[in-house]
Amino acid sequence: MNHKRIWSTLVAWLLLSSFLIAPSKSQQIELTPDQVAARKQLQAGVLAFRDQHIEAAIESFKNAKSLDPDLLNAQLYLATSYSALYIPGDQTAENIRNGEQALQEFKAILAKRPDNLSALDGAGSILYNAAGNPFDAEKMEESKSFHNKHILLKPDDPEPYYWVGVIDWSLAYRGNRAMRETNRVAYRDPMPTRLAEQFGKRYGDIVEDGMTNLRRAIDLRPNYGDAMAYLNLLYRQKADMQTDPIARADNIKIADDLVDQAKAAMAKNAEAATAPK
Repeated sequence: MNHKRIWSTLVAWLLLSSFLIAPSKSQQIELTPDQVAARKQLQAGVLAFRDQHIEAAIESFKNAKSLDPDLLNAQLYLATSYSALYIPGDQTAENIRNGEQALQEFKAILAKRPDNLSALDGAGSILYNAAGNPFDAEKMEESKSFHNKHILLKPDDPEPYYWVGVIDWSLAYRGNRAMRETNRVAYRDPMPTRLAEQFGKRYGDIVEDGMTNLRRAIDLRPNYGDAMAYLNLLYRQKADMQTDPIARADNIKIADDLVDQAKAAMAKNAEAATAPK
C-alpha cells in the first residue's frame, strides 16, 4: 500500500467515524468539565486533520487524551495522526519516531481493549510499512500477528487474510532473492535442484499459509483483484520450489491465469465504481 493510499484511507476512516465524538441525545450522560473540554479538543483535532494540519491535530488529540484518558476516539485518532505523518522507507529520526509513536499508541489501546479492530489493523499496518525498507522479517511477522488476531475476532473480514498473504509473499520473495544472490542465480531462471529444495524447506510453509489466506480473502470477496494478484506471486514462489519441470510449469500456468483473473476483477470493480447510482 503506497503512502497516498494510506493517507486517503486514514482521512476517510477518521472523517466517517467522527460522528462518534458526541453521544446522541438518547445516549447523553453527565460529563465532567474535563470530559467536556476533552471532546472539544477532539473536535478541533478532527477538523485540523481534515485540513491536513496533522501536527495541530496531534496536539489537540493529546490534549483530549490527557483530559479524558478513557476517551477511546482521542487515542485512536492520535495513533492515526502519527500514522499519517509516517512515510514508509524514510529513515530520518523524526519519521522513525512518528512510526514508533503510532505503534505505541495503538498498542496502548490494545493493552486495555485487545478486541479493538481499528487498533489491531493500525498496528499491523504501521509495522508492515516500517518493515519494508530496510527489510525487517521480525517486524513483518509481528505485523502478521495483529492481522491474525483480527481474523480470530472477525473471521468474515477479507482484509486481514489479504494482509497475511501479502506478508507471507514478502518473506518468501526476500528469502528467494537472497538465496539467488548468494548463489548467483538470475531471478528469472529456475533454481538448481539443491537450491529449490532448500528454498522449499525454509519457505514452503510460509507460501502455503499465504496462499490459504489469499484464497480465503477471495472466497469472502470474489472480485478481490489485489488478492488474486498476490496469489499469482505466491504461485511463482511455489514454482521455484519445484524440482520437476512439469510441476514448475503447472504453477507458472496457474499464476498466469490468476493475472488474467485479477485484471478482469479490477476492471469490473472500476466499472462498478463509475456506474451511475
